[in-house]
Amino acid sequence: MSDGLSTLYQDLLNGSYDCVDRIVLNAYFRMGHSPGGFRVWWRALTGSDETLENAYLMRMAGRFSRRVRGYAKAHNIPVIDCSVGERKHDIAEAYLTETTVTEGLFLVLVGRAPAPVWDVSAKHHIERKKPTPYVNHYSFHILDPDWGHLTIKISGHPPFPAQVILNGHEYVACQARKAALSFTKEGNCFTAISDAAGLAKIADTLSEERTIGRLSQVCERWIYTCLCFALDFDEQKRSGFRYQYSNYQIEYSRNLVFEVGGHMEQVFQALIDRSRAPLDLKTIKTILGNKHRPKIRRPTKRSAEWEVAVERPTYDLTIFKLHCGKLTLKIYTKGERVLRIEAVAHNTRELNCGRSLEKFPELVRRLKSMLERFADALSCIDQCFIADEFLEQLPTASQVGKTTVGGIDLNRARMRAVLEALIALSASPNGFTASQVAARVCTRIKQSPSQYGPRPAAYDLKKLRGKDIIRRIGHTRRYEPVQTGLKAMTALLVLYDKAIKPLLAAAQPLRPTRGAHNPKPIDLHYDTIQKAMQGVFHELGIAA
Repeated sequence: MSDGLSTLYQDLLNGSYDCVDRIVLNAYFRMGHSPGGFRVWWRALTGSDETLENAYLMRMAGRFSRRVRGYAKAHNIPVIDCSVGERKHDIAEAYLTETTVTEGLFLVLVGRAPAPVWDVSAKHHIERKKPTPYVNHYSFHILDPDWGHLTIKISGHPPFPAQVILNGHEYVACQARKAALSFTKEGNCFTAISDAAGLAKIADTLSEERTIGRLSQVCERWIYTCLCFALDFDEQKRSGFRYQYSNYQIEYSRNLVFEVGGHMEQVFQALIDRSRAPLDLKTIKTILGNKHRPKIRRPTKRSAEWEVAVERPTYDLTIFKLHCGKLTLKIYTKGERVLRIEAVAHNTRELNCGRSLEKFPELVRRLKSMLERFADALSCIDQCFIADEFLEQLPTASQVGKTTVGGIDLNRARMRAVLEALIALSASPNGFTASQVAARVCTRIKQSPSQYGPRPAAYDLKKLRGKDIIRRIGHTRRYEPVQTGLKAMTALLVLYDKAIKPLLAAAQPLRPTRGAHNPKPIDLHYDTIQKAMQGVFHELGIAA
């Protein structure tokens, strides 16, 4: 654990582990996705262009369907036609608890989704159908000895694009069983671990270079067996049909296993309360469960359960997310004692480092860096402080390179709005720009972009760079907060909003107040401070 949040609460933890969670690989036949390449492949498959027409392509899709259903009927494998909105993974998990299959195909689900389809017109002219039509996709749910439950989803129309969907927790569970480690697994989460360090070591292997070979191996093991419903092995060999793989979606999670579920709940709820306003969270979703988290540690010898946390949580489930394009950062509870921090790349193109299978370790490293930056931002907000001389040095000028820039005056609403914007943007996966800061400041102080645009924002950022509160990312025009600077910014705003403003307000009561109907402890403290400060102001000659 190298992030501030994990370090802050490590005394309450029973262990932790990092794990690559959901992995979605795109499988594609490169030649079949261009008109010329598809024509060449078709000639290798059939020997000529004479049969290259829409009717024949439709017959291939029909043959795919008949073969799948015939094979499933012969081997007593369920085939289910799914309607729009059904959660196919939930259906598969329900069948997984009942099936007697220990390895291989145990369920086929059929659903409709958009996929590229070729349209052949006169003189065998080939072009893509537009808009992209909805066609049948066949999801083959398979049990693998190394990866557990995996799914291969194939379109029924040539060139038969496919997706391979894997789960890193399933892989870790299979390897942990082989290593004779005992654990309790609820959903895609380990809630009780006999050897936390040993399981974390197994989970770390998914971030290694060797994972490229493991992923390629499991894909090659099953995908051509599924493809044989469209092209038998002889047709695959004769036409040279071979899939290539690219990374489409990856999830990376850090799981903190608390000793006591009640402690986790207190820590998480307090963290949400302190970070919701600074991070400008729009919505926080809480789904009520039917149990209270245990106040004391329960025995760890329990049978493993599989639950769908979002639909039917056993315990209260609170989630808050931060979205940045196709990237998502979120933190939520799993089971009774696990707090999960997660970084999700819904489309790996957003990570800007390539999408081929060989880039998998680099993609994981980038997600891990995003996750740790997010956790550090949360910890800085959670334990903000100001150094001894920091407050006195803020109004003074500072040097950035060869340029002298002005100081920071927190009495100005614009500067406070800039600090609030920086804290809200602090967890952004790729940093933030002056334009993003300007947009947030305009929203907060009700100004137009012509009054406060990117140029004034860039100058304010330069002043903050002079105080080592933020820094530029490499040679780009993007910025990120320094950890000590983020803690200081949060402390300054908390000090101004929660202490200075209430005390100044106490000096000039505009009208008598009746007090809160249901005063809380903090209201009583403010009332006591107000009465004491009125006496101080009177002695100093400030009060009227």
